[in-house]
Amino acid sequence: MSETKIPLPREVADAYVDELIALDPITGTYLGVAESSSRLPDTSPAGHEALAELARVTLAKLAEAERRPGGDSDAERRCARLLRERLTAELAVHEADELLRAVGNLHTAPHQIREVFTITPQETEEDWAAIAERLRAVPAAFAGYRESLALGLERKLYGAPRPTATFVGQLTEWADTGEGRGWFEDFAAAGPEALRAELDEAARAATAAVAELRDWMRDVYAPAVEGAPDSVGRERYGRLARYFTGADLDLDEAYAYGWAEYHRLRAEMEREAEKILPGAESPWAALAHLDEHGRHIEGVEEVRVWLQGLMDEAIRKLDGTHFDLAEPVKRVESCIAPPGGAAAPYYTAPTEDFSRPGRTWIPAMGRTRFPVYELVSTWYHEGVPGHHLQLAQWAYVAATLSRYQATVGGVSANVEGWALYAERLMDELGFLTDAEQRLGYLDAQMMRAVRVIVDIGMHLELEIPADSPFHPGERWTVDLAQEFFGRHSSLPADHVESELIRYLTMPGQAIGYKLGERAWLLGREKARERHGDAFDLKAWHMAALSQGSLGLDDLVAELSAL
Repeated sequence: MSETKIPLPREVADAYVDELIALDPITGTYLGVAESSSRLPDTSPAGHEALAELARVTLAKLAEAERRPGGDSDAERRCARLLRERLTAELAVHEADELLRAVGNLHTAPHQIREVFTITPQETEEDWAAIAERLRAVPAAFAGYRESLALGLERKLYGAPRPTATFVGQLTEWADTGEGRGWFEDFAAAGPEALRAELDEAARAATAAVAELRDWMRDVYAPAVEGAPDSVGRERYGRLARYFTGADLDLDEAYAYGWAEYHRLRAEMEREAEKILPGAESPWAALAHLDEHGRHIEGVEEVRVWLQGLMDEAIRKLDGTHFDLAEPVKRVESCIAPPGGAAAPYYTAPTEDFSRPGRTWIPAMGRTRFPVYELVSTWYHEGVPGHHLQLAQWAYVAATLSRYQATVGGVSANVEGWALYAERLMDELGFLTDAEQRLGYLDAQMMRAVRVIVDIGMHLELEIPADSPFHPGERWTVDLAQEFFGRHSSLPADHVESELIRYLTMPGQAIGYKLGERAWLLGREKARERHGDAFDLKAWHMAALSQGSLGLDDLVAELSAL
């Protein structure tokens, strides 16, 4: 009888991706798996448990794989560490029943369901037939999500009240976009006439499911969670921060770092603001001046085209000088985000075969006039050399890593840290050519420092330091966090509120930008020290972008060794 061959860690990781796609066709669509286009995941407690059991079985297989000869090579070791850390962090979140109170303004199951339609292939009649089937799956998927929240209520695991109210408002907008029909009906209207009746019927059923969930959230869930705390406390925060950063953080040290960055950036912003509006009361007064008198792009389609040009120009100037970019990586598309989502721009990665390119998305939020100062560094973050160069490069080198490392194993703080590093890199390279762009960049950096302060501060109810210009000695509340954020940002009030709701929805995620950037900068500095005059920044960038995902516990060491 032949002996069963034990796989290597990278083989275990890639088998996990295959099994994950079978359970989660939304992930399959993001990766470009055509068979996923007609399906949606089981969002009920049973669906969550199936994903958890897959993680447990995979961890057991991984332990065997590491004992196999060759399982301890650098490539296998790096993949194994990531897989173990990610699955362990995900299991900790599952076993704490966090998914039974997952309510918010982005990244909940209903948000993921709606967003996946925007990237589902729509070129052929066959594509639209799959979309019709996926639309028919929406009611069951929304019902499963409701079942999960209802079980959370039974177990007295409550979502936060403010994100609940925001989510009810979003569902209301999805149910009626203002033309007497819902978002899914608007989306289906672009389908072929041959499938018109089928698409319309399925879209109406999806809209009815949205309205049904909205009514239950408003009439049952919201009253049940009224009075529940918005903050999560140190234990829950530490568990969720581990999930988003891939690190066991010293939260008090991270909070102090956020304040140190706040003071550094405030001084730099004041110097830049003086060039724009001499004697300005604050840097944000200078930014308000730019809202009226600075450079703007007029029109929603016009801003989409302008952002496309910005990314195309960055690729032309960076390729061959600071990066070596493969042809598939050079393609990225600028898009307008569908209405009814959060206020922040975002990026979606290319499919594994690049048949769908990477895309940046700007939410218009009813605006038709867009200040240039708030766009430039943001699109260096979302597009090039930020998210797009990293995630597209992962897709390009996936065969030399593992499918897992290049796709679903991504760690938020690694990805967001690179994107914030990319903004700083473009400043270092001289791409921010005037005071408007530099102040906008510094404002974006300040937002990330403020995120560290308020996200940790309000969830742990920490004391505001004595040297703070804002309520020194008091303890953070959500109201104080919103006021502080509003005073230290150029964002409009509704965007500030959307940001705070996001932090209440995803505790520990927002701190990964600044802490991740710190890890990338430290790794670069240590590599530079090791190589001395022979340090090659372009070579380091490409090696760093080709190593796949890493948690912050491993990132600095791996970057330093390049």
